[in-house]
Amino acid sequence: MPSKVYIFDLDDTLHNASAHIFPVMNRAMTQYIMAELSMDEAAAHALRQHYWQVYGATLKGLIRHHGVNAHHFLKETHALTNLPSMVIQVKRMRHLLRQLKGRKCVFTNAPREYAIRVLQLLGIDDCFELVFSVESTRFHAKPSVRGFQMLLNTLNVNARDCVMLEDSLPALMTAKRLGMRTIWVSRTLNKPNFVNYRINSVLALTDLRL
Repeated sequence: MPSKVYIFDLDDTLHNASAHIFPVMNRAMTQYIMAELSMDEAAAHALRQHYWQVYGATLKGLIRHHGVNAHHFLKETHALTNLPSMVIQVKRMRHLLRQLKGRKCVFTNAPREYAIRVLQLLGIDDCFELVFSVESTRFHAKPSVRGFQMLLNTLNVNARDCVMLEDSLPALMTAKRLGMRTIWVSRTLNKPNFVNYRINSVLALTDLRL
């Protein structure tokens, strides 16, 4: 029987990025668009939000419609020199991951350097066999099917052997379409039918019978 593969999103799944990181990152993205596309703040903010809603990632819209250099965008918007004070520690997360039987990887729309920094600050970077970042997908960020297929090929596994933990419903919808089991990390009580389980925190994973 194949080993179960747990695929973890990073931000707002393994840790709370909305509290301190996302506000700073969102401002940086808006400022980047203002500078690169000569827009005022309101227009840049609206464009960032639009591409996030349409593509699931602001960067994909900027690449597709404006020829923005992806590596430059990621470096400028994810510098976060104060990251150590911005990451909220999650007690017992390392213990949970070490006890979890099966293969484990991180699948994130964030750049690799940022993802590694966060995982190191959380003290769980050695719990995963793979960190699959937006560069790994060749910028086909979640919820793009192509990014998921690249991950499955890299892991050399079938989707039916995978469990995806994620806060983003569009990403979970793609995972379900491919045949994965889906776990929505959210405090919202009502879950859509393409979600197998909903939990408030990854720490509640131990309560599920998968």
